[in-house]
Amino acid sequence: MRKIFIAATKQNDGKTTVSLGIIRNLQQRFGKVGFIKPIGQRYLEEEGLKIDEDSILIEEVCGIKSGLKDMNPIAVEKGFTEKYIAKPDKKNISKQIQDSFRRVSKNQELVVIEGTGHAGVGSVFDHSNAAVARLLGSKVIIISSGGVGRPIDEIILNKALFEKEGVKVLGVIVNKVLPNKFDKINRLVRKGLQRKGVDVLGVLPYNPMLARPSIEQILEETDFQVLCGKQYLERSVAKVIVAAMEPRDAAGYISEDSLMITPGDRKDMIMIALNCFRGDAGNKKLKICGLILTCGITPEPPIMELLEKAQIPVLLSKSDTYDVATCVHDITVKIRPCDTEKIDAVVELIKENVDFKKILSHL
Repeated sequence: MRKIFIAATKQNDGKTTVSLGIIRNLQQRFGKVGFIKPIGQRYLEEEGLKIDEDSILIEEVCGIKSGLKDMNPIAVEKGFTEKYIAKPDKKNISKQIQDSFRRVSKNQELVVIEGTGHAGVGSVFDHSNAAVARLLGSKVIIISSGGVGRPIDEIILNKALFEKEGVKVLGVIVNKVLPNKFDKINRLVRKGLQRKGVDVLGVLPYNPMLARPSIEQILEETDFQVLCGKQYLERSVAKVIVAAMEPRDAAGYISEDSLMITPGDRKDMIMIALNCFRGDAGNKKLKICGLILTCGITPEPPIMELLEKAQIPVLLSKSDTYDVATCVHDITVKIRPCDTEKIDAVVELIKENVDFKKILSHL
């Protein structure tokens, strides 16, 4: 049985995106592809269990039915690390991972194993990514973000950690390369890594659509409340505007699918937003996709009536404008099962830019 461990040089390099794309593409070649994320850090409550959200995504999108708990046997919940340091139990964690892997890999031709963070993550409880890859007898593909010097440095460092555990690195996939730098980075990173004896299995251009949050995702990650437009929360955000300037100046910053953040008592800015919204009627003037009102101030009833009629999703935060803007900026955008457009884009991105023949030959 073939095994691929998807690692990364750091968090949010795109392990889940690549895992999803690889699984969907390999399902077309092998009928039976399994998945496991042995250790998960961002979990949801599902069927009374704490399950990493990436495992839930893969199960729903790829149709892999191996039991959610086996797809993510170890959920690092709050206090997990402290409890382990106080009372280490390496054998128990290893056994849970091995037992779950045995079940998810049963009758499968290939299993994709997703790590968490860089090669050393998990060392604090004796199960780094490198150690888990060795435990499961898997070869590794390392994911790195775009660039030349920094990615190569990070890749070589992570490769050394895997090799210290006796784990073979098949190669790397360089992700999120800006289109205007793609040709240069593609050429240099391949040449630079070849000197280090590392195969480049793919270079993926950055697709800004994949990094766009929806209004609903912002709501899920914050304590904001919905004032109106609840049925329009799925709208995608391409740009965030902090409207703390004169209205005539703000209008120049507004572009397609902008989310405006402004204090709830700024009637002038809210009217600018209303004038830049076309709704779903087909008027080609649509620019504002939603509003976040700050400082806990709800607009006066006449303004709220206009917002409700305009079908604009409006959120309210008790925090000030700066804190809200910072909070929105720091949100990690994750692909969800309902994001069909993003999922299709990922599958095509991986198909066009990853050398599957080389991967399979190494396996």
